[in-house]
Amino acid sequence: MKIVVIGTNHAGIATANTLLEQYPGHEIVMIDRNSNMSYLGCGTAIWVGRQIEKPDELFYAKAEDFEAKGVKILTETEVSEIDFANKKVYAKTKSDDEIIEAYDKLVLATGSRPIIPNLPGKDLKGIHFLKLFQEGQAIDAEFTKEKVKRIAVIGAGYIGTEIAEAAKRRGKEVLLFDAENTSLASYYDEEFAKGMDENLAQHGIELHFGELAKEFKANEEGYVSQIVTNKATYDVDLVINCIGFTANSALASDKLATFKNGAIKVDKHQQSSDPDVYAVGDVATIYSNALQDFTYIALASNAVRSGIVAGHNIGGKELESVGVQGSNGISIFGYNMTSTGLSVKAAKKLGLEVSFSDFEDKQKAWFLHENNDSVKIRIVYETNSRRIIGAQLASKSEIIAGNINMFSLAIQEKKTIDELALLDLFFLPHFNSPYNYMTVAALNAK
Repeated sequence: MKIVVIGTNHAGIATANTLLEQYPGHEIVMIDRNSNMSYLGCGTAIWVGRQIEKPDELFYAKAEDFEAKGVKILTETEVSEIDFANKKVYAKTKSDDEIIEAYDKLVLATGSRPIIPNLPGKDLKGIHFLKLFQEGQAIDAEFTKEKVKRIAVIGAGYIGTEIAEAAKRRGKEVLLFDAENTSLASYYDEEFAKGMDENLAQHGIELHFGELAKEFKANEEGYVSQIVTNKATYDVDLVINCIGFTANSALASDKLATFKNGAIKVDKHQQSSDPDVYAVGDVATIYSNALQDFTYIALASNAVRSGIVAGHNIGGKELESVGVQGSNGISIFGYNMTSTGLSVKAAKKLGLEVSFSDFEDKQKAWFLHENNDSVKIRIVYETNSRRIIGAQLASKSEIIAGNINMFSLAIQEKKTIDELALLDLFFLPHFNSPYNYMTVAALNAK
């Protein structure tokens, strides 16, 4: 069987690896318009902010490794059309050579693309986006310029907040804009996000929330020099747009069923409306256990899992995805936040009737005074069924990174907040208190 995979990042790689390791003997062709593969974009800000010196280790797979296993790799090759009826992929290389690849099974792993605000001046020099390695390189080069002193970051989600930190670490003045009233509004309720806002402000980042960009203005050399919002005009030397992503699904055209944002609709086998076409990663929908329905959640961890599921099904083993919770985390200037499932705000927007329980306590036992950070927790649950559908944690302690996984599993297994209240959680003073903050938050539920 011949399998063509379009896209060589996390989801496409996971699909190919699953097939190679579990179902050998198939002909596999991987196509990507980029010159590299497997770039961990979540590490861009860490590198650009010089928390690591070089980006080399942000790549975890090489084309030659796949070629050694018999995979045909076509990088810097742009797919122009897919003939779904005749099962053919048409592409063109960097040197304009035309390529036609027939397939038995096709995997669309084309990922997501940045949302480009349609504002006057959007095409000026000095306005950047941040997703690909090359875009990280471009921003890193800008940060080395002495004349680039004042940077506007538009969008205070994960990527915007992280690149704002990176710019500050590089000695720049940073203005962070968002239409929402807080940072990280897609993942955290306002009460939680304000903790991150305070952290950003304390580290010298100028916050402009509840503020909409309206226009970009240029200097005499054609570079962006001002950002105009609904409240004021600001002088800047560089703009980084981080307002979000949408599915990169143009190749699906009108031939495959799509979600409201254009993502390719798939079932729990990652199969599209065409039984010979699978879609994985950020280009596809995914089943949310919190929502109990398909939705769109663009995360690298989700991409890997969806690729594994597709690989098994293409290989001949029927395997359903167990769904996801959209578990995520962020660490900015040593302040850590993690979340999973739905926030109260997100749940209500989706029409769910929810309640929540908040609690705050020290991470370790009260009689340990050194390195004993406070932890803030919120558990979100359906009011009637009491099923847990979300959780948020915030602390300078890194232990919360592991604790959020328990809530992810609770959502997946449809556990109630009352079951959590009686869960057997271990106790040792070095790690927690006899009345664990997670237990107390559950016990306090109305």
